[in-house]
Amino acid sequence: MTGRPAPAVLLPSLRVWLGLIAALAALVVVVLGVLYADAGRPGRVDARIRAAVEGVGPLWRHVALATDFLGEPVGAATLVVATVTGCLLLRRPRAAVLVVAGAGITVGTATLLKHLVGRTIHGDENLSYPSGHTAFATALALVVALLATGRFGLGRTAGTSLVLAAALVAGAAMGWAQVVLGAHYPTDVLGGWCTALVVIPATAWLIDRTADRRGDRTADRRGDGTAGAGRQERR
Repeated sequence: MTGRPAPAVLLPSLRVWLGLIAALAALVVVVLGVLYADAGRPGRVDARIRAAVEGVGPLWRHVALATDFLGEPVGAATLVVATVTGCLLLRRPRAAVLVVAGAGITVGTATLLKHLVGRTIHGDENLSYPSGHTAFATALALVVALLATGRFGLGRTAGTSLVLAAALVAGAAMGWAQVVLGAHYPTDVLGGWCTALVVIPATAWLIDRTADRRGDRTADRRGDGTAGAGRQERR
């Protein structure tokens, strides 16, 4: 044990920009939720996008099914375990905590929003807004990108660009699969993507703050013990 604090999962250089992006994403989630509350049909934008991606061939449908599997319980659990293992091997315990907590809170938030908004697809029993699959995939990509940013010491511009690019690629891939399979409307996908952009930076900040406070208390106790030992020796 060296006593060194674990590296932060959300670098200080990224906090302001990701905080602003999270605020904008939260606004998008709320606006879309209000617009499509209790709706059971696609909007005009949804209809146009669905028309553009419908009718894909068997090969692309298999790709969509494979992508969708990564958001199902078994596929998602496998990804989480693999990512946590990688974080621990790289000695990034805070990132490992963020994988589990961030993914869990993101999916939980998406599930709660589904019940609050009440938008449905293919029947009243299928709540659709926001897309939990898209939220999960985006959340995991954000965590990996934050880990890479810290690992390689990227600056504010490069780090923010990497985080957003990873979120965009993962969200677009999973969102495409959900629309192709008819599981979600495109605006559901956007809502899920934005949900992850809100939850992950906030959870990362909370993990860092909690770990730093615990480290400070531990350092204070060690300091008090050292001072007490010194006083006994002087006696």
